[in-house]
Amino acid sequence: MTRIFGTDGVRGLANGKLTAELALDLGVAAARVLVEHEEYGEGRPRPLAVVGRDTRISGQFLEHAVVAGLASAGVDVLRLRVLPTPGVAYFTDALGADVGVVISASHNPMPDNGIKFLARGGVKLDDALEREIEEHVGQEWDRPTGGSVGRVTPYGPTSEEYAAHLVSTIEKPLHGLKVVLDCAHGAASEVGPKALADAGATVIAIGADPDGLNINDGYGSTHLEQLQAAVREHDADAGFAVDGDADRCLAVDHTGEVVDGDQIMAVLALAMHETGHLVDGTLVATVMSNLGLLRAMADAGVTVRQTAVGDRYVLDDMRAGGYTLGGEQSGHVILREHATTGDGLLTALHVMQRMVVTGKSLRELAGVMTRFPQVLVNVPGVDKDRCDDPALLAAVAEAEADLGDTGRILLRPSGTEPVVRVMVEAATADKAQGVADDLADVVRERLAL
Repeated sequence: MTRIFGTDGVRGLANGKLTAELALDLGVAAARVLVEHEEYGEGRPRPLAVVGRDTRISGQFLEHAVVAGLASAGVDVLRLRVLPTPGVAYFTDALGADVGVVISASHNPMPDNGIKFLARGGVKLDDALEREIEEHVGQEWDRPTGGSVGRVTPYGPTSEEYAAHLVSTIEKPLHGLKVVLDCAHGAASEVGPKALADAGATVIAIGADPDGLNINDGYGSTHLEQLQAAVREHDADAGFAVDGDADRCLAVDHTGEVVDGDQIMAVLALAMHETGHLVDGTLVATVMSNLGLLRAMADAGVTVRQTAVGDRYVLDDMRAGGYTLGGEQSGHVILREHATTGDGLLTALHVMQRMVVTGKSLRELAGVMTRFPQVLVNVPGVDKDRCDDPALLAAVAEAEADLGDTGRILLRPSGTEPVVRVMVEAATADKAQGVADDLADVVRERLAL
């Protein structure tokens, strides 16, 4: 059958690929599969789901459709309304829900949307469960009737409760720090500034005026220019940018220099290593992480495990090994002592705490690693399922031999787009760009549709 789920739930053009009908069917199918796998919460007459969304206008009708599907399958639903993805994961766990649902397309532009399902405990579904849900979509079934259908209830002050949870994870107040927070006009627009201010920081919020149409539009972790300018304008100590659903975080130091996810992980890994919170002295990252991170961690005596690209694979490895820190260069950072998924606001708070504890600037802290120049070329309009083409593999091997131990190459198909990504690291930016461009040409030639 045609796959519905991608690497991060179901995602696509809202009211195009992702229709209200599909959302309703997915709600029904997810309820049936997840409830079949586990007995629902003890003492409850029906299973319980929590549902949250980002600020996209399409999230309104998609939320209602998913909720209708869940309730029609006999599931009680608590509507969390607008809340970051990690906030929905938190409430899925904290409220003992059997199912969590996030309606968001993360960093994608406004016309897109997505639906992500969380299992009990607030963890993302594994591939096998997603396939079962796909198989149940559109199937005939014995619908509950009468009093057996689910109840739908708005949940209380979610922003206040989630902000309090975030602040409870740090040990020292952040007094004396002035920071800019870019909320991407997304799900963190209310809770983000509140959490950082409640933690003691002076907060200048930008990108915090969502209108349903402006999410990720020129703001957020994929558009750092506004953050850089605001940090300089307000003479702030640092700036942090989350994306539309606030599950990732990037930063800039007081000069406006970008601090990416690899550097953030390096800062947090050393902090946790010093305090004994980095289990087995191990950081979990993906194959996209910069060679500079690997070398910096080796120098510090920290082991780096690398997984496939995608925070779900990082989390799977962390759970299997009991590791406490992992993430991606893109800013998905998982602090597993406090969260079940990447959490941009949590990440920002813990980086700020490291600044307070050490008395060092973010620039000094991020300087623990030197980034190798890295070039990423996206090649669209090709057959991404033929990346094992022999001529292409030979070209990659030849380029790797040329780079030796001064760089590396990663060629991979996108999990969410019809694109092949060519990533090259080298000793100089010119060298990385040249190798990447040459390999991109080979991809276009060999994988042409």
